[in-house]
Amino acid sequence: MPSRNEALVADFAARLITWQQRHGRHTLPWQGGASGDAYPVWLSEIMLQQTQVETVIPYYQRFLANFPDLITLAAADQDAVLGHWSGLGYYSRARNLHAAARRIVAEHGGQFPRDIEAILALPGIGRSTAAAIAAFAFGERRAILDGNVKRVLARVFGIDGWPGEKAVETRLWSLAEALLPEAEIKAYTQGLMDLGATVCTRGRPGCESCPFTADCLANIQGRQRELPAARPKKDIPEKSTAMLVLMNAGEVLLEKRPNSGIWGGLWSLPEFSGQDDPQIAAYRLGYAATVLAELPSFKHTFTHFRLFIQPWKLQVDTPRMASEPGRIWLSLDDLDGAALPTPVRRILMALRR
Repeated sequence: MPSRNEALVADFAARLITWQQRHGRHTLPWQGGASGDAYPVWLSEIMLQQTQVETVIPYYQRFLANFPDLITLAAADQDAVLGHWSGLGYYSRARNLHAAARRIVAEHGGQFPRDIEAILALPGIGRSTAAAIAAFAFGERRAILDGNVKRVLARVFGIDGWPGEKAVETRLWSLAEALLPEAEIKAYTQGLMDLGATVCTRGRPGCESCPFTADCLANIQGRQRELPAARPKKDIPEKSTAMLVLMNAGEVLLEKRPNSGIWGGLWSLPEFSGQDDPQIAAYRLGYAATVLAELPSFKHTFTHFRLFIQPWKLQVDTPRMASEPGRIWLSLDDLDGAALPTPVRRILMALRR
């Protein structure tokens, strides 16, 4: 007689597929596309990395309206791509998406590759994302293991440890592979995502609505809050910077960030040490300017550190120089389509109001 765990593994997929067909999500904007059309699937999967569905949907719809296909995206200027990503965060995703589109045009004739190794070779695509694209776009039998899926499997099968640890992650990948059904891979993959996002949530899981409530070890043992184990706590470093808001005739000076590092490729306010005088910092940029206000300081939190920002508003007194490479003057009325980091947009929107 098979053990309880073996029995659960054997019918896990069938139960999940049945649940997804009855209770899963079927009206997401990237669902229901033509079979083999990987572009909307790829775009949604990249946007959904570390970002919730509710946040992604309006960005996805606007992005797709402006870049309706892979060829259009590849031909676009990076500033335009980043401008339509502005506010969604994790901007390396947008840069990788754009670079991948150009590589697909150059190396695959503009057709998204079906081969899993070719998909994995594209910028910004890891094992789980590649598997999701292959499953949804091409019906390939591939296992996914994003954050939601890790939580479902850790709870249902009682897997201890932080999923970020190599040994725990390896065990979860082995389990994910073992659970794959022979058919209906799209419904199964969507079911895993739906169950983790809508029922087996991090804070208050809806165990009464789960198809595995009677078999889930976390539920049986009352360990929903313990599984999966949390990332070991580390002190989050704190950094600080000051930003120059140099104004002239309703326009503000912006500098383009390097492609690497935070806010890569975006237009940002010039930065200087908070210990320096803002007028001297403006002079170093070539401008004599008068300080108008020390704007309210605030904190912006990244994944690995906190940044304290002190903005200073100054009025340029000397004639404005023409825009130099890597610098532009932007009207406060033109902020909406600009590729700006979220905290910079926050500062400038407050001024516009």
